[in-house]
Amino acid sequence: MSLHHITWRATVGAVEDETVVAEAIAWLVGDPELVDIERTTSYHGSEIHMVTGVCKKKKQSLASLAKIGKDNLKILAQEVEQRYDENNTLHFRLEFHSFVNGVAVLASPGHASTIKCHTKVEVYPGQDSKEECTKVIEQALNLCQKMSS
Repeated sequence: MSLHHITWRATVGAVEDETVVAEAIAWLVGDPELVDIERTTSYHGSEIHMVTGVCKKKKQSLASLAKIGKDNLKILAQEVEQRYDENNTLHFRLEFHSFVNGVAVLASPGHASTIKCHTKVEVYPGQDSKEECTKVIEQALNLCQKMSS
């Protein structure tokens, strides 16, 4: 049981500092080299930046998930039914401004500014995919507790 990869993505408006967001996402993925900033325009034509961080290594992906903290991981474990899809991907969002200020808070549905996350869980034939997702979250929770002690 493990993760194939984890992806963090934020949309940063022209009035916000994309480097601050990139540094925050770099902390999540554990390496600034894994963060990309793409300059583009929004649907209405204003300038925006897409900041994306991707971990493709299993151990690094699990460590990235663990960085959201034990309280958030416990909530994810309780909400696997709602957040886990048929492609073995766990989806959730962090509140943008809280995270940039150093606090990871799971965003409630409809929350305007968020950092999106999706992570692909490794599942093999014969395994229950939601059970595997729960086991991965438990692994991240154990890692989180080790990192904080």
